[in-house]
Amino acid sequence: MKKKLSTFAQVRALEGRNAIAFSVALLDRMVPNYQLFCEVTEYGDPSVLTHCLSLMWEVLGNPKSKVNFATQLEKVEEATPDTSDFDTYGVYPAIDAAIAMSATINLILKDDPQGAVVVSKLSQGSVEAYLLATDEATDETVKSHPLMEFEIAIQQELLDTVQSDKPWLEKLKLLKDIAASEGISNIGIARD
Repeated sequence: MKKKLSTFAQVRALEGRNAIAFSVALLDRMVPNYQLFCEVTEYGDPSVLTHCLSLMWEVLGNPKSKVNFATQLEKVEEATPDTSDFDTYGVYPAIDAAIAMSATINLILKDDPQGAVVVSKLSQGSVEAYLLATDEATDETVKSHPLMEFEIAIQQELLDTVQSDKPWLEKLKLLKDIAASEGISNIGIARD
């Protein structure tokens, strides 16, 4: 019997639009953290990441769409908060979302073929950091915490979907549905 690859090994094996679609679905779960941070701290414009995410879904659904992702990358980098400017924990998941967005743009621009791995690790790391910071888990219990188990399960479900033989547009709809399931971000914040 063939041993199943780890989540990260499966993500590393993704290529092209499958890697992008997986990353965008994970981003869909991370961007609400950025939005909440912006609203609570009155930092920047929460729509920068939301708009870029919409453009990514649009391009995945219609490859003929023309988007200047180099310009989007500049906007995302400018919108990324700096930890030294904030004394609130929310800056960390917001930064994770912004860095994941940049990694996905670099994947789209073919500047980083491993962008999906970066996004996968950032999403999981964001959950781990949140659980440790809120004392909901310890280093010993973080992997068995329900929120971390849910994160790993969602990533696996996204991988299974993106690797399936379903027609492309059907895959995209499923990826969006999975990303929105439970109505929470990757760290458990209610989505709008």
